[in-house]
Amino acid sequence: MFKAFIVDDELLAREELKYVLRRGKQVEIVGEAETAEEALEQVVSLQPDLVFLDIQLSGESGLDVAKQLKELRLPSIVVFVTAYDEHALQAFELNALDYILKPFDESRIEQALEKITRIKQPIRTEFIVQNPIRGARTGKLAIEADERIVLADMEYIVFIGLVDGKTVIKTLEQQYAVNDALITIEKKLPHDTFMRVHRAFIINLKHIVEMEPWFHSTYNLTMKDGSKVPVSRTYMKELKEVLGLHCKKL
Repeated sequence: MFKAFIVDDELLAREELKYVLRRGKQVEIVGEAETAEEALEQVVSLQPDLVFLDIQLSGESGLDVAKQLKELRLPSIVVFVTAYDEHALQAFELNALDYILKPFDESRIEQALEKITRIKQPIRTEFIVQNPIRGARTGKLAIEADERIVLADMEYIVFIGLVDGKTVIKTLEQQYAVNDALITIEKKLPHDTFMRVHRAFIINLKHIVEMEPWFHSTYNLTMKDGSKVPVSRTYMKELKEVLGLHCKKL
């Protein structure tokens, strides 16, 4: 079952969408918002699988919300549900999963859910590193990409995370989409250098450049390559201690 969040400034529209989603029994609705600010705050906190997002909010744009979510590299997938068709191109440039016009019918919602089901299905990989300790000793991480095996220097890896539903390994120069789950890769990394800071992100501590506060005691990290990585409250205390910031207020 997928966790969904609804953003729409019209109460009736939110209620109609909740009714349709609940009928399908594939979605748990974990929250809703009617403003962009509230939506960003809660999506960062709740980390839903899906965000059903209206484009025309009261004095605000759902496109701006989607853009900020994309910049934060959250694992949430956006589905636009709107009465306006002229923004479809912009929506897909923001990696939206689907663009559903109001008044919508259940079949279109079902199609969107089928898409996310395919994205979220685990993909089997035939190449498995059997001895993660060897990777730590050599300083290399074996990455299966484009039918070849790349041995990436761990010191140049900036982060490993879930981006648009795929596990991504980001180095200072390259980005690789891989089939391994995040937890599988985590076991291959030296824990004195790499740290999980979010359920969807592991970072190389050596590449942190800056920390800035976000919503509800969460933070964003700016990495050496310019990437932005979110830090959830769950991992904030540990990260502060590792960085020697436990006595300071950020």
